[in-house]
Amino acid sequence: MNYFLKLLWSNEEGQDIAEYSVMLAVILVIVVGTVRLIGANASNVFSQVGSAIQ
Repeated sequence: MNYFLKLLWSNEEGQDIAEYSVMLAVILVIVVGTVRLIGANASNVFSQVGSAIQ
């Protein structure tokens, strides 16, 4: 029984999943924020170019 409990306590496989999910969440927040920022600026630029052409 002691061996089994020590094995469970020292098992760190679940830690990898948590670390990867946190990294994925951070990357997604950065990507979504960048896309929203660039998207808003790109819309303004295309509007200005369209107005200048007409």
